[in-house]
Amino acid sequence: MANSGTKSRDVGIASAASESARLDLWLWAARFFKTRALAKKAIEGGKVEVNQVAGKPSKPVHVGDRLAIARGEERFEVDVAALGDQRGSAAQVQSLYRETEASRNARAEAAERRRLERHGYAKPPTKPDKRARRLIIALGDIDAM
Repeated sequence: MANSGTKSRDVGIASAASESARLDLWLWAARFFKTRALAKKAIEGGKVEVNQVAGKPSKPVHVGDRLAIARGEERFEVDVAALGDQRGSAAQVQSLYRETEASRNARAEAAERRRLERHGYAKPPTKPDKRARRLIIALGDIDAM
């Protein structure tokens, strides 16, 4: 066989023969986490649910499952549309899942709320000097009482 020298960059989408994929592998392939180790840590920490049940890293994921994923301040609720075992580009792996409309709206509202919370804060032009630091520490102690 002659090799044309080009490599296929298709996402490894599982065929109908293999109807499930490991949860940690699918989350990594769908680019929710940078490494499988981070995906496993999030799953074990209770940040990922499969069909409203806490997941385990080796839990099989099937097409049609609903995943609730917490990553930092972001919360995703997605339906598994396809199974994948290889990490591809962000544009390619978006075919692996469909985010629910409610999840998309909630994330947009949370981003807007964070933006508005930052709006009223003005960063001081310089670092506090020694006297100002002592006053800040003293004021902090008042709150502890």
